[in-house]
Amino acid sequence: MTKYHESDIQYKGESNGVHSWSTPSGQPYYWHPDWLHVAEDATGSHPKQELEVAESEAPTEKHALKAILKHMNDWATEKLSSKPEIETNAIESEINLKK
Repeated sequence: MTKYHESDIQYKGESNGVHSWSTPSGQPYYWHPDWLHVAEDATGSHPKQELEVAESEAPTEKHALKAILKHMNDWATEKLSSKPEIETNAIESEINLKK
C-alpha cells in the first residue's frame, strides 16, 4: 500500500486563526494553534487525531500536518486490512495496465 505524503494534501489557508487542508477525496481537516488535535470541522469540536507535541514545544502547522497524515494512513491501513481484496484487485489492475 502506498502511504499518503505531504504532497497529497492541499493547504487551503488560514481564516481567523484556523488553518485548513483538504485531501484528494475532499475530506477537510482543520487546526487552530490552541487545539491539540486536528478536526473535521472549523470549530474543532469534532476531533480526528491528537497532535504529537513534546511538552517543551508549542503546536505548529507541521504538527497538524503530521497528525492529518497519521489519521489518513491509519484509516487506509484499517480499511485495507479489513478488505484485503481491495489491495489485491488494485495490484492486479496495475499489472494488467502494464501489459
